[in-house]
Amino acid sequence: MRIRHFLLAIGLTIIWGLNFVVMEVGLRHFPPLFYVAARFVLAAFPALLFVGGPGVPWRKVLLAGATLGAGQYALLLTGMRAGMPAGLTSLVVQIQAVFTAVLAVTLLGERLTRRRVIGMAVAFAGLALIATDLGAGGPIGAFLLVVGSAFFWSMGNVVIRQASPPDSLRFMVWLSAVTAPPMVVLSLVVEGVPRLEFSLEGTLSLVYVAFISTLAGFAVWGFLLKRYDASVVAPTALMVPVFGMSSAALFTGEQITPLRLVAGVLIICGVLYAGTRSRRTPFPSPSPSPLPASPREESEEDEARTAERA
Repeated sequence: MRIRHFLLAIGLTIIWGLNFVVMEVGLRHFPPLFYVAARFVLAAFPALLFVGGPGVPWRKVLLAGATLGAGQYALLLTGMRAGMPAGLTSLVVQIQAVFTAVLAVTLLGERLTRRRVIGMAVAFAGLALIATDLGAGGPIGAFLLVVGSAFFWSMGNVVIRQASPPDSLRFMVWLSAVTAPPMVVLSLVVEGVPRLEFSLEGTLSLVYVAFISTLAGFAVWGFLLKRYDASVVAPTALMVPVFGMSSAALFTGEQITPLRLVAGVLIICGVLYAGTRSRRTPFPSPSPSPLPASPREESEEDEARTAERA
C-alpha cells in the first residue's frame, strides 16, 4: 500500500474510532432510537437524489437495512445510553468478526478451520474477561446489548457477502434510506415524540456520524478496496478500538484498566488470527466492515483457478 493510501486508511480508523465518543456525546441530547433514525435520515437525504439504484436486489437492501442499520445501531446506541462506555464499546463490537465467521460456516457453507477456531476462542476469552470485569457492578445488561449489536453487524456482513454491491457508498445511501422510516416509527412508538432543544454539540454530533463517519468513511473504504486486496485493507480496521479507547480516555476520562487492556489484546489478536490466511489452508478472511471484496482480489482468484486447471 502506498504511503498516502496507508495514511488515508489510518485517518479513516481515527474517524471511526472517534465516532464512539461522538455518539456518546450525541446521546446526551437525543434518545437513542431517535438518534439512530436521525443519523440515517441525514445520511440518505439529499444524497439519495444524486445516486443511482443500489445495484443489488431490493430484498438484500432491506435485509441489510434491518441488520446493519436498524438492528446493529438500535442495540448499540441503547447499550451506550444504558451505561456502556464509548471506548469499551469500540472494542466489544469487534467481536462481530468472530460472529461473521460462525455465520459464514453455518449459512454460506464456508469451512471452519482450526485457525478460525483458535482465533475465535482467544477473542471470546477477551470478551469473557470484559464480562467478568463488568459483572462486579458494571452495566452487564448494556454490555449484552452491545454484543447483540455485534451479532446483527455480523448478520449484515453475510447479507453483504451474498449481495456483493458494486458501489459501497451508493449501497450505504440506500441502506440508510430503507432504515430511516422504520427507525422513525420505532422511535415514536417506544420513546414518544421527543422534546428537542437546539444544541450545537448535539447537532455537530449528528453531522459527524451521518456525513463524516457514514458517507465519507465508507467512500474512503470503498476507494481503498478498489485499489488493494481486502486482505491488505481489512486489518487496518483493527486500529478502530485503539483510537476508540484512547480518544475516550482523552476526552471523557474513561479508565483503561489492566484487565480491559488484556481483554483488548486478546480480542484484537484473536480476530486478527482468525481473519488472516494460513499458509497451508487459505480461506476468505471475514471483513470487519460490511463491504464486498475488491475487484482486484476477485481477478487474482480467477487467475489462480485458471493456473490450477492448466
